Amino acid sequence: MTDDRSSEWARAGVRFERTDAVATVRLARPEQRNAQTPATWRALREIGEVVLADAAVRVVVLRAEGRSFSAGLDRAMLGAGIDGEPGLAELAGLPQDALDRTIDGFQQAFTWWRDPQVISIAAVQGHAVGAGFQLALACDLRVLADDAQLAMRETGLGLVPDLGGTQPLVDAVGYSRALEICSTGRWVGAEEAVSLGLATVVVPRAELDAATDDLVAALLVAPADAVRATKGLLRGATSRTYDEQRAAERAAQAVRLGQLTGGR
Repeated sequence: MTDDRSSEWARAGVRFERTDAVATVRLARPEQRNAQTPATWRALREIGEVVLADAAVRVVVLRAEGRSFSAGLDRAMLGAGIDGEPGLAELAGLPQDALDRTIDGFQQAFTWWRDPQVISIAAVQGHAVGAGFQLALACDLRVLADDAQLAMRETGLGLVPDLGGTQPLVDAVGYSRALEICSTGRWVGAEEAVSLGLATVVVPRAELDAATDDLVAALLVAPADAVRATKGLLRGATSRTYDEQRAAERAAQAVRLGQLTGGR
């Protein structure tokens, strides 16, 4: 399945396709190491709207062409911008409310991957820097090639990570380690990423696609509604008290039992 906007998304460096219950989003600017621009984020946001409007989609896989997953923000954005998109100086000149709306619009490209309707997987090879790291963090699961290198470089530019990546980073590695990773901007290699909880598995680069496909197949075995309900429970677990979580489990189970038996 494709969309009428597919050619527009491709011009922004993003490809989209859907086969049965699996949607694939592919970063496709390999000559720029899949560096991201506002056009990239607009395409990703619109793709998210398409995916979440299609109840048949159960798994979304994020892949990237070329040697790197994503080098992060296109460096042209540090100056005057690119292809008519505003650069940082123009953004800085916006009124506060306009700047807030603009950045919120950018963030929408990174939020929908967490929706309980789908399980999202990032297949990461090579460098995932800044916005690239945050995009991988936006997904539920990450499969890393053994050459993967992750880094959060915004602080070194005098900025902060602002594309939704700070919470999932803290959730994965804890506050202290997240602070160290962001403040130093150092590389986190694939093996360390697994040990820190940032990745599900590390495989040789040549096996990245096959390992990701195997994970997709495993995720499609259980009934869709049960998987979605479980993701919703787990996603909200850290924001609930223990008793609230138990109540949420009971409520979700009542719905499942009713659907399974036809009693509700």
